[in-house]
Amino acid sequence: MTPLREIRADHDATGIVLYQAYAPAIADPAVAAGRFVAPFSRGRMTWLKPSFRWLMHRSNWARKPGQERVLAVRITHEGWRRALGSAVLTTAHPAALARAAVHLQWDPERSLSGAALNHYSIQVGVGRALIDALADDWTVSITDLTPRVRRIAALVRSGRTAQAARLLPPERPYPLEPQLARQLGMG
Repeated sequence: MTPLREIRADHDATGIVLYQAYAPAIADPAVAAGRFVAPFSRGRMTWLKPSFRWLMHRSNWARKPGQERVLAVRITHEGWRRALGSAVLTTAHPAALARAAVHLQWDPERSLSGAALNHYSIQVGVGRALIDALADDWTVSITDLTPRVRRIAALVRSGRTAQAARLLPPERPYPLEPQLARQLGMG
């Protein structure tokens, strides 16, 4: 049985993959540089999602305006843990949330068809205080997954979900120290 709240992600010894959807004007330079560069905004919060299916739901399979390109952003474990350690749940007192460098929320995980599942995926909003660290220090690589997204979406729309599922990026539980897991509302 899947735990109610668990970080499931594509990760290995070099880091963790997080997903974001952008307009081509932001995605193209980021992919070319392998990191976030202008016109990526360092003046606003950016939300990182380790769940590929949740981002597919959010971006409507890269069809929402401004979210036509899906990027796999690999960041260091150190950066990910620093973001998590700085996070405040979006359900916290408004004053605490206003001071937080990182916002964290849990949203229902999604099936390939977009239906809400009975367990949650984490979304991590990195604010201005840490955005430079994300862009300059934590990011290892940025890969454009848009062609893969379009292929998976076409398979889902044609009812070939088993074939589509085989193309999903691998996601497995991300290990956390018990104290950090409790802080994130996983306990």
